[in-house]
Order: sequence, then C-alpha cells, then structure tokens
Amino acid sequence: MKKGKFGEYGGQYVNEILMPILIELEAAFEKHYPTAEFQEKLNGLLKDYAGRPTPLYYAKNFSKLVGCKVYLKREDLVCGGSHKLNNALGQALLTKEMGKTRMITETAAGQHGLATAMAGNVCGLETEVFMGVKDIKRQASNVKRIKLLGAKVTPVDIGMGVLKDAVSDTLRKWTTCSQTTHYLMGSTVGPHPYPEIVATFQSVIGKEIKEQILEKEGRLPDTIVACGSGGSNALGAFRPFINEKDVKLVFVEGGGESLEADNSAAAFKIGKPGILHGAVMQVLQDENGQIKPSRTRAAGLNYPGRGPEISFLVNSGRVKASYAFDKEVFEAVKVMCRTEGLIPALETAHAIVYMVNHKEEFDENELVVLNYSGRGDKDLETIMRYFHES
Repeated sequence: MKKGKFGEYGGQYVNEILMPILIELEAAFEKHYPTAEFQEKLNGLLKDYAGRPTPLYYAKNFSKLVGCKVYLKREDLVCGGSHKLNNALGQALLTKEMGKTRMITETAAGQHGLATAMAGNVCGLETEVFMGVKDIKRQASNVKRIKLLGAKVTPVDIGMGVLKDAVSDTLRKWTTCSQTTHYLMGSTVGPHPYPEIVATFQSVIGKEIKEQILEKEGRLPDTIVACGSGGSNALGAFRPFINEKDVKLVFVEGGGESLEADNSAAAFKIGKPGILHGAVMQVLQDENGQIKPSRTRAAGLNYPGRGPEISFLVNSGRVKASYAFDKEVFEAVKVMCRTEGLIPALETAHAIVYMVNHKEEFDENELVVLNYSGRGDKDLETIMRYFHES
C-alpha cells in the first residue's frame, strides 16, 4: 500500500505551502516516536497524568438487557473525560521535539480542545483552540474549562459554525505560522501523516483491551463496537484487532434526525468518496461534488467525512458501518444511566444504540467490548433539554 494511502483513500491534497510542513512532521514522527526516550516520556504521562490503563468493566446489568456479555472500555475515566488526551499528549511531546512553542487545534464537542489545552500546559506550550460558534454555544462547559486552563478560544463563524468549518479555519491559520506552531489534529482525518499519527497514539486503547480481555476471559472478544466520525476512538480500539479476522468490528456514525437530505451525518450510508481537508475519504456531498453539511445532536460526530483508514476498512468489508438517529441516542443515554449508573457522552451513546437495536445478533455466550469513549458531563444541558421538550 502506497504511503499515506488506504486503497483509494488518503493522500496529501493540500496547498503547496503545507507540503514542506507535512514532510517535516512525518520525518519528526518517524524519528522520535520509536525511540526509548520518547516512549518513556509518553508512557509516563499516559500512566501518571492521564490515568492509564483505563478499566475494562463488565457491565452486568446492561449485559442482561441486551442478552450477551458486554465489557465497557472506560475511556471516560481518562483525565479530562475522554480518549482525546491519548493523542494530545503524544502530539504535544512531538511538538516539543520539533522545537516549536505553540499548538493550534480544532474542536467540536470540546473534549479535544480541552485535552490539547491540558497537554499544552503539561509540556509548556501555548495553545489556541478554533471552535465553531454553534459548538461554543452547545458545549459551553468545555469552553469554560479550556479558557480556565489558559488556552485561547477562537470562534469560527464561517459556514455553519461547526467542526468542518473549525478544521478549515485551523488549516488556514497554520499556513501563516507553521515555523513556530504545530497543528494538533484531533482525529484520524486530514492529509498524511495525520491519520497515521493519530491512530498510532490512540491504539493504546486496543492494546489494553487485548491484554485485559485475555486476562478476564481467556479469549478475544467476538465483537468490538465504537462510535465515530473521523474515527480516532474507533481506530484506537480496532487497530490491534484488524488482523484478528474472528473479531467483528462495528463502527457507528451519527444518523441525525433522519436519512433525508441535510438532516443526517451518516456519510457511510448516504455519502461517497471525495476530497475533504487534504485527503480522499467517504464524504457527504451533493451531485456536483460540493461538501454537504452534516447534522447530528452529538457535536463530536458532526463532521461530513470519515477518515481515510476507517473509510478503507468499511469499504473493504473489514468493518461494519451502522448509524444511530438522535432520538435513539438520547434514549440510549437513559438506558446506560439506569442500568450502570453511567452518563455517556452523546457520541458514545451511538455505540450503545447499536447494542440495544441489534440484540438478535448476539447470543448469551457472545463477548462484546463497547468502547466507552467519553462521559456525558459536557452534554447534560442538551440531554436534559431534550427530555424536558419530549
């Protein structure tokens, strides 16, 4: 497979100004990541700062409900409340190795922005977070946290003021300040080498799942289920299992209100391959190839593309793609609250929907790991408003 490509997906479709920066980034990653010194620093932060390894929790009550044995990989217990810190710490260390003093990033649900601000402070780096105006309003609690940590929050009012627009603005900004600044991409999207870098840093999730499930059950899981948009938490869980052909991998994206035009984020269901933010990926687009807006109540899944690697894995049949509608997602939050006493992020609830809606796929001996990617503190107002309105 050609470097930076996953079949027809991936590549580096960027302004020529960015090419030297991407080449520099790839060279730095290949030089520093494998070294014992870098690994020692990263593993130390993952353990003592982030709180890894995260538990693999047998969800007994939820298991009874869905009729099989379900373990939750508790990424909600990573410091900050989600899996996002795994990648942020790795790229912050890489930024230091490149001799840069500043990081910029994009965020939607706010979890990646929060993780970047945390990692920036730990590594002594200045941080600026670009965030769509719509997301700033619905993720107000995380905006407050990011500002409290001292990071600058820059509102993005172009387009619909959501994640796609924040990524576009961050890329534009990067072309003007790349000598001193690293763009800490938050998901497995964008031009090469970003999809590879982010998936590598997030694969700690799957490595831990493999060790923990063997210890608890003496065998690998039958299925791993994860929500996703760009694909970072899903690939983090999936990567160590891609060659384990007996392990089924399920990716659940946002269905939005419906699959009708302009009401969904289900790029695998109603999208097709196209170029977005420097790479070929599965994209929501119109008949003229123009990017269509995505719509879902889960801010972190509100991106019109699916990263190159997850697009390839779904296209090749290795990963099954599914989707969950907003109404189902809110009900899934309530299900997890009532069965396990855990409030999931709206993004994470998409994976819960899959388990509730597909009980017939699993028998009582089935072993399933659900990647519990984040906690729902950030979504409380949205969740409570939904149940009040309904």
